[in-house]
Amino acid sequence: MLFSERLFLKGKPIWNSCLEHPFLNELSQGILPEDKLCFYIKQDYVYLIDYIKLFALGMVKSSSLKDMQAFSKCAHTIVNIEMDSHIDFAKKFSVSKEDLESTEPNSSNLSYTKFMLQVSTEGGLPELTAALLPCMWSYAYIGKSLSNNKKSLAHPLYREWIMTYASEEYNNENNWCIELMNRISAGLPERELVKLEEIFVLSSKYEYMFWDSCYKKESWSI
Repeated sequence: MLFSERLFLKGKPIWNSCLEHPFLNELSQGILPEDKLCFYIKQDYVYLIDYIKLFALGMVKSSSLKDMQAFSKCAHTIVNIEMDSHIDFAKKFSVSKEDLESTEPNSSNLSYTKFMLQVSTEGGLPELTAALLPCMWSYAYIGKSLSNNKKSLAHPLYREWIMTYASEEYNNENNWCIELMNRISAGLPERELVKLEEIFVLSSKYEYMFWDSCYKKESWSI
């Protein structure tokens, strides 16, 4: 069994729980209140700012030029394409670029990104990849699942969000990261694989917490 297959078996129940969560369940029916999606868009924007840093660290921790180029390409895509797409998508809900840039990460968001950055800074490339992969992989899983539901695609703006993560381009980057995880975990002793599995599962759980906090519109209390 490939290590990614082992990780998938651990992550799938958590990602299915994400799909069953009211946020994605209501989005799939086209009935998610737009204020909740706007809250998510803002939180996801500031999340991505820290997520980008993981790919920069990936370049530092890579031992081959090919991997450095791949991490660089992913970082470029997020910085120069995905962030602009977020800004354009947010405008359709009357959320300005200034609104996005002034957003403070809520506690779940901050805990998640700090966890990934700490693991990635202190660990090697396997730990970094295990930490960042659940975000990419769960979104690809969610996008594909929702794209197979005709009701999910009925709302024109929610359809746009779904198809972004169901797209071939997005899945190609995700597949690269899965392949990387398999390659750099090959030959590692079981104790190290267990550690990587624990990181992967925790990041997956943070994904669920992120959806939940956005649905509840949780923010720092003053």
